[in-house]
Amino acid sequence: MPRKEQGWITFQTSQEERKLLEEFCQQSQRTKTDILRELVRGLNKDSAPSPIPTKQEESKAGETAEIATAKQKKPLKVSSRNVLKGVVTKVTKGEVSSQVTLKVVHEVELTSIITTSSVEELELHEGTEAYAVIKSSDIAIAKD
Repeated sequence: MPRKEQGWITFQTSQEERKLLEEFCQQSQRTKTDILRELVRGLNKDSAPSPIPTKQEESKAGETAEIATAKQKKPLKVSSRNVLKGVVTKVTKGEVSSQVTLKVVHEVELTSIITTSSVEELELHEGTEAYAVIKSSDIAIAKD
């Protein structure tokens, strides 16, 4: 049962749209709710929606999109099925290992001990979005 402050959004999609969403969820190992919630949160209040392209514009854009897509990074693939997106709230660096704390859903904080070189390579600092990747009793930190 939903909490009072939460609301439900229901909408219809085509079979093709559902298939795209399901494939993306499978590739990113995230739920449909997580994906849609992230898309809604990413909407910029100050920007106006883009006009719907004409067929001619669409075909030209398709060629550009193919090139751009080829340059994009592939989504992170991991065997763990528990992946929680969060925001880094604290990084305590040590000489060899560091503690990284992520705030995830419902104000829950998770802390993981990872190598300091990983903290630097992932450029983790307060305010950085990252993922808690949980398998068995370990929590690893990942970034897009």
